[in-house]
Amino acid sequence: MDLELSDEQRLLVEQMRRFVRQEIEPLENQMDPDASELPDEDHQRLVSLTKEMGLHNMDVPEEYGGSGLDLVTRTLLAIEMAQHRAGLYAPCYDVFGGMGLAQLYDASDNQKERYLFPVLRGEKQGFFALTEPSGGSDPARAIQTRAVRDGGDWVINGQKIFISGADKGDFGLVFARTDPQKGRAGVTCFIVDTDTPGFHVRRVVHTLRSTHYATELQFEDMRVPGENVLGEVDGGFGIANERLTQNRIPYAANCVGVAMRAQEMAIEYVKIRETFGDLLATRQTIQNMIIDNELDIRTSRWLTLAAAAKADRGEPFRAEAAMAKIAATEAGGRVVDRAMQIHGGYGMTKDFPFERWYREMRIRRIGEGPNEVQRLIIARDLIGGSFH
Repeated sequence: MDLELSDEQRLLVEQMRRFVRQEIEPLENQMDPDASELPDEDHQRLVSLTKEMGLHNMDVPEEYGGSGLDLVTRTLLAIEMAQHRAGLYAPCYDVFGGMGLAQLYDASDNQKERYLFPVLRGEKQGFFALTEPSGGSDPARAIQTRAVRDGGDWVINGQKIFISGADKGDFGLVFARTDPQKGRAGVTCFIVDTDTPGFHVRRVVHTLRSTHYATELQFEDMRVPGENVLGEVDGGFGIANERLTQNRIPYAANCVGVAMRAQEMAIEYVKIRETFGDLLATRQTIQNMIIDNELDIRTSRWLTLAAAAKADRGEPFRAEAAMAKIAATEAGGRVVDRAMQIHGGYGMTKDFPFERWYREMRIRRIGEGPNEVQRLIIARDLIGGSFH
């Protein structure tokens, strides 16, 4: 892997950095510290700007109107897009668009017309429903939601939890067990409209995320037509797993970006803050914290870019994505914690973004597959076998 950015990558990174500093941060400074959405007028104006930049819907495949960025370049931009208060879970407040539900790129032509294209046009919202009360770390075995064939339909009963966007979504990808004897080979993905009888949002689940919440779902004799099976019957685990693996790379990149911004703010602060007659920058303890921050940032950044580079080459990258996810989420937490300590009492206030980053960074060690499970994935690749 070439560790130097190409001229094109450098220009894109600089362009994204200017956008965050000149467009996002000034708006954010006028908003509630826990806000996750821009006012409509500002959102529409910035969407127009991202279209002029040629970077709107950058995660969408080129054949569907996306920008065609390789994953390394996309990762570099993800690092920049996260460098503001809401950057972990609302990078640039979604003004660059999104990919919709990536699993739908493998849908049938009929399903694309009904779900994928309306999402890309902004006419529909979807959600991803995999995790259940019985567990989320091993969904193939933990899934207890059952789908039973009844003529040309499937009847689904069960529960999901920690599902984002289900209360506002028009449809969702719901994973259910269709063969109880096959483990991970007996799970099927269904496209479910939220107005289907038997679909219920039972409650919202508040978490550490600012102004965000998840939902708990229940399905009671919910009848779904056979044409709404995504992919093959009993092939749902592969649909979920492939996309989740790749998603861990930009997920890690967002953590790297926040860590980089926290480090930048810490360095700026130690150069102006005096204690006992001298600048914080002269204190060896502070210098060591800054050094440790930089080691964490550089390690996690290059692990993340290395995973993206391997994916771009078409090589297996499961272990590399897991390493990036572990390194970036754990290092990001340490960097933000040290930056808060350097800022003292100010670091605890909502005048600065640290406390929001601190709360939301903690979730990242669990989201997209807990770090303990990522370590199992790496161990299997290094040692071999399917041990637990």
